[in-house]
Amino acid sequence: MSTPYSTSGAVPVSYQRGAADTGPRITRIETFCTPLIGFVRVTAEDGTQGWGQVSTYNSDLTSEILHRQVAPWALGRGMDALEAVIAEIPLREHKFPGTYLRRAMAGLDTAVWDWRGKAQGKPVAELLGGSSGPLRAYASSMRRDITPEAEAERMQRLRDAHGFDAFKVRVGAECGQDRDEWDGRTEAIIPTMRKALGPDVALLVDGNSGFSPARAIEVGRMLEANGYEHFEEPCPYWEQEQTLEVTRALNIDVAGGEQDCDLQHWKRMIDNRVVDIIQPDILYLGGMVRSMEVARMGHAAGLACTPHAANLSLVTLFTMHLLRAVPNPGRYLEFSIEGDDYYPWQRELFVNDPYQITDGQAHVTDAPGWGVEICPEWLAKSTYKCSEDEQ
Repeated sequence: MSTPYSTSGAVPVSYQRGAADTGPRITRIETFCTPLIGFVRVTAEDGTQGWGQVSTYNSDLTSEILHRQVAPWALGRGMDALEAVIAEIPLREHKFPGTYLRRAMAGLDTAVWDWRGKAQGKPVAELLGGSSGPLRAYASSMRRDITPEAEAERMQRLRDAHGFDAFKVRVGAECGQDRDEWDGRTEAIIPTMRKALGPDVALLVDGNSGFSPARAIEVGRMLEANGYEHFEEPCPYWEQEQTLEVTRALNIDVAGGEQDCDLQHWKRMIDNRVVDIIQPDILYLGGMVRSMEVARMGHAAGLACTPHAANLSLVTLFTMHLLRAVPNPGRYLEFSIEGDDYYPWQRELFVNDPYQITDGQAHVTDAPGWGVEICPEWLAKSTYKCSEDEQ
């Protein structure tokens, strides 16, 4: 049975769209993208709209996948059918089990949630069973090309300016196979951060798949000795058994899961307690529906959920709403501290900035949907494509 790759292609009778769906049907799916970021707009048959986002990085490719392999299964379906559509797409596109399809699905999912929130006059967090309100944030560094002393100084400035009381830095080298970014950096940054920020702040590190189990355990012992509380992705993320070895050996909480987009992989990770803290990325995983499912799986196993949100595109806003709704929120929201020198593409994305940190906290407003407006000037400069229902 063939898969339709355009909205004009024949859809198998057993999968006819909209036959039992409720709510206004989706008539148009549009993308506005650059290679680094892509926004999605869904339009219902009554003209109402919602905004979402595909995952960052190669977003132009992801947007094309959305039009070819996601839109054909969503157009003509009712807005109330989102959960069914998100469950069906991996089945209909079973020959494409990887990350790009899920990153594209996330654009549809998050746009429909915005539409739902606007239709009901409620923030997405409330639709998910939560509420608007504050969230403790941790200042998350993305850099390894920075000395321990310079990293500590900028964290002190952020503490003083915005009230952060939790901070994450990088150790090792990304997928480094036990190499450090430079010799001795890991051994230096761990005590430097504690000395500079004092005994009362929460300190976290991210290994980015950098270590073998033996080296990760060695680094973990240093973290424990310096009062750190979160050791993220210590071993290659695809080697669950290696991470499990580290988790079992250490007292510090081991976290992971940001790269994982397969729900069966998540089930094994949670059932085997590979990590102490689960970290789904809403846009890598395929949207809010699937992320809430992973959070619920973690909750049933007694695991906290501290999602990955490594830039100030919409992914951090999505994560804010999710954390206000899940039954097992972690202790804090990841909040990137990088500016124009690292993420120049983050500038001028939104009319209203949703990312203000006061007293170390972000805030989910009670505005409908995501409560944010994409900047029209940015949209005008982006690459545009549209898929429409022709039935």
